[in-house]
Amino acid sequence: MATRRKSPVPGKVADAGQSHGRGKAPRTGQRLALGALRERIDAINRKLVVLLNQRARLAQAIGQIKHADGQPIYQPVRERQVLERIAADNPGPLGAAHLKSIFQEIISACTALEVVLRIAYLGPEHTYSHEAARGRFGASATFAPEPSFAAVFHAIETGRADYGVVPVENSTEGSVSLTLDLLIDTPLKIIGEILLPIRHVLMARADAIGFARIVSHQQSLGQCRDYLAAHYPHCELEAVASNGLAARRAADDPSCGAIASAAAARAAGLMVIAENIQDVAQNTTRFLTLAREAAPPSGADKTSLLLALPERAGALHGALSLFARQSINLTMIQSRPQRDRPWAYVFFVDFEGHRDDARVRRALAALERQALLLKVLGSYPEGKSA
Repeated sequence: MATRRKSPVPGKVADAGQSHGRGKAPRTGQRLALGALRERIDAINRKLVVLLNQRARLAQAIGQIKHADGQPIYQPVRERQVLERIAADNPGPLGAAHLKSIFQEIISACTALEVVLRIAYLGPEHTYSHEAARGRFGASATFAPEPSFAAVFHAIETGRADYGVVPVENSTEGSVSLTLDLLIDTPLKIIGEILLPIRHVLMARADAIGFARIVSHQQSLGQCRDYLAAHYPHCELEAVASNGLAARRAADDPSCGAIASAAAARAAGLMVIAENIQDVAQNTTRFLTLAREAAPPSGADKTSLLLALPERAGALHGALSLFARQSINLTMIQSRPQRDRPWAYVFFVDFEGHRDDARVRRALAALERQALLLKVLGSYPEGKSA
């Protein structure tokens, strides 16, 4: 039987006047000081409204220039520059993460005045893909849940969506093979990456007496493998298409628990039984942002490519050594079977630098002479952990 987390004491509310002593109301002088501070906040709020609207009008003017020049409205390189400059100029007490969240929404709202971006992701709502997409594009974008990774790619390719967000690897469970396979044939470009900390929650209906089955996405089940073996060894584990779908299943079935995000639990009206149940505390998923157009250099970039090599001894070593000769740091290499050639493989490689950098151009030119297939999937600003 699942053990419920204890609820807070009914009716217990934080004392608004605790700083003045338990049960004591603020004195007259303190009430006057509080009123004066609130008046100052109101005055600052009025100034913020004026400044935000001035910023919005400037963003609209920039949007008109972009439209006339045929440039994309969303430019990840410029967005990164803005956020990094704000973080560098921040004197506190707000932290860098707080300011990033605030300005992400300001940028999103200003962009929406020119065009409402449509973002495809693996649905339903409240999946980690949804969370990553909202964190990157802000609440003012329109988010289009798709039933599969292939549908996300197709939505962007056909113009039904402007951008898409898909997971590509997890720090615990490794690569997402479906995403890698879809990258082989797509004309889309990778224009960004999102490093999202994953905090899994075990949830069930409040009236659940116990459950015999726990459902979640296969990756999430793997990321909580040790926890589940220790606490729910007798439960059947069932993989479903997404964590959002898992939460819905648990909401419909009192004999079923689910692993998903805290946001999914709130949306489904489920009780949280345990938080942070992932086996590795620093559990992080890397998401890719996909678009039809490539991203320009930002100065701190990463490039992803795929290649197929001749089947001879030392072919892979020779190909990778080309990067070392140019002092290019490789950050990831994965292999996937070629669908049309049994026991032959394509390799996915990530490395530091932009394809327009001189040393990267030299490495790619040399690699092209050795490879049977070489496809640059995209160069994009390197993501940073939250």
